[in-house]
Order: sequence, then C-alpha cells, then structure tokens
Amino acid sequence: MLEKTKKIWMDGKFVNWEDANVHILTHTLHYGLGVFEGIRCYKCEDGRSAVFRLQEHTDRLFESAHIMQVQIPYSREDINKAIIETLKVNDLKEGYIRPLVYLSAGSMGIYPKDNPVKVAIAVWSWGAYLGEKAIKEGIRVKISSFTRHHVNVGMTKAKVVGNYVNSILAKREVIAMGYDEALLLDTDGYISEGSGENIFMVKDGLLKTTPLTSVLRGITRDSVIRIA
Repeated sequence: MLEKTKKIWMDGKFVNWEDANVHILTHTLHYGLGVFEGIRCYKCEDGRSAVFRLQEHTDRLFESAHIMQVQIPYSREDINKAIIETLKVNDLKEGYIRPLVYLSAGSMGIYPKDNPVKVAIAVWSWGAYLGEKAIKEGIRVKISSFTRHHVNVGMTKAKVVGNYVNSILAKREVIAMGYDEALLLDTDGYISEGSGENIFMVKDGLLKTTPLTSVLRGITRDSVIRIA
C-alpha cells in the first residue's frame, strides 16, 4: 500500500494529499497521452539528501513531452525547484519522486487540440523496486508472451503514460505463473527490457545491454555504463 505524504505540488500550489484530484473527463485518464518521470532521492551518510541525476530526469521529461507534442507550461528550472520544494514540505529525506504532465479536461476524442496542460509532482517513501528480499535472494524472471513496443508503433524514446499498459500486461502474466518479473522481447525476438527496467548481463567478462533502438533511454542504465 502506498504510504501517504502531506502535500502534492499541482500547477504551482501545494494541496493536501487527499485533495489532489482531477476531473473525471481529464483527457490523459481516458487516452493515456501524458508523460512522467520516476526519480529517486537518497539520504547520504552525512545526513543530507541527494536527488539522483535530477537534471537528466527533468531533461528527459521535457524531451518526452516534446516527442508527444505537449508543451509544458513551466521551465526546467521551475520543475527542478518544485521537486526540491515538494521533498522539503513533506520532510522526505529519502524516497520516490513522480512528476506527471497530463492533459486536463477540455475536448474529448483523439485530437485534444486545446486541452490545458497540467503538471503535478508527488513524493512518497518507496523501498527497493522489487523488494528487499529480491536484493538479497534474487528474483525469478520469465519471458512474457507480450512483445515490447516497436519504434514504428509507439514513441519508445518517450516515457509515456499509455506505454505502460504493455508493461502491466506482461507483469500480470508472469506473476500469475509464479514469477517475479517479466522480460520482454522486441518484434524481432531479441531481448528488449523488463517491465519497468533496462536489462544488463555479464558474459565472458563483458557487460552487455540492449541498444537504444527500441528501449527507453534509462538514466540508471547510463549510470551503470559510465561506472563500468
């Protein structure tokens, strides 16, 4: 169960967690045209907190919006500042940060010409993605029968709300079979990525990962490559 915090940033204002609502005809809720980021904040040994590669995540948020032809009504500096303020107002030293850009209520149908673009930022405590047990003991992974997005079908370079239906279906499928995580193949049958993460393997002393042809440009992926 999600652990509630006190405030959520919505279009420049902090609102109570319970009051962070949208209209039922919010376009993104119906059609999935929205973009988001998943960012981590870590508590350091000196007691201070550090947001993991904040600028790169914000840059990718804006790049995703650009790919989706969505104009974010704030600057990158505005979003960075709002993220830091949201962490502070919630007294969160370590946790997860979710900026979301979505189309509000307006016109319906698949051509939302003038729907207002809204931005929200939520933060909450979230431990290891697959749980602490997974870190200690490893996980059981199964190749899903669902294929990952193709570049000619969806914009794979953007972190789009609607794209994650594919991930949800794959994850549900393998969990129902007793596994912990899904591995998806691309349309040519090669390893693409997990339901919510990039994939690495070590073979003959070499670190290998899927090229960026049809997978999300993971910032953690980039960090692993740089460190290696």
